[in-house]
Amino acid sequence: MQSKKILLVDDNADDIMLTTRAFRKLNLLEELITASDGVEALKYLFGDKRSVMVRKLEALPALVLLDINMPRINGLDVLREIRADEKTKTVPVVIFTSSGEERDIIASRKLGANNYIQKPVNFSDLIEVIRQLLFSMNLHLPSATE
Repeated sequence: MQSKKILLVDDNADDIMLTTRAFRKLNLLEELITASDGVEALKYLFGDKRSVMVRKLEALPALVLLDINMPRINGLDVLREIRADEKTKTVPVVIFTSSGEERDIIASRKLGANNYIQKPVNFSDLIEVIRQLLFSMNLHLPSATE
């Protein structure tokens, strides 16, 4: 089975490192692509629009894990851009953030997020949340024999 790419968008280096460790623990590291802010995420998804290099549909990630509070372009604006474009509007986006603010949850849902997950503090909980998320999204998890 071909692996599916997952785009993690987060400006916090520690959160990226912990999430990367969780993916490594689940034997999924090769599937994780990281962007350190919304600008990088949009560039990955759309290329440079000025040169009309929009990413092909088959090269889009199977899932975007998106933090909300980031410099330059925040996660809600990235989500808005993803949902506004015909090529990316069906890409699953899960808000994956430390914020538990009700206004963030409501805004994310209104903009079309598939799910909203508050990042667990405990590493073993993080692994389990990622495992359950990938299973619920029908993404490939390697079996013990792979």
